[in-house]
Amino acid sequence: MVSIPTVAIDGVPDPLPEGLAVLDVREPFEWEAGHIAGAVHIPLSELPARLDEVPTEQTLVVCKAGGRSGQAVAWLSQQGRDVVNLDGGMLDWAGAGRPMESSSGQPPHVA
Repeated sequence: MVSIPTVAIDGVPDPLPEGLAVLDVREPFEWEAGHIAGAVHIPLSELPARLDEVPTEQTLVVCKAGGRSGQAVAWLSQQGRDVVNLDGGMLDWAGAGRPMESSSGQPPHVA
């Protein structure tokens, strides 16, 4: 079984440091409602086909609550990527008052 590197929200620097990329593996409607500024959006189901779009530097992988991003981290680790799962996902990110933006024209929120 693959070990999934995981970090809690209190272990993520605020603001995010240079050299740390964010990959959001949620569905498009979730992304539009609210996401981390500067994140790369690749839904989990599209990840294998879009591997070349995943940042090559250290990457924090997020989803709504941590389940899908855990799957993504396990797979990306097998591909040799330096990735870590955000435990609690976007729910914990928003709950900690971290900055978000939306593509919907509405205030950002976790859908």
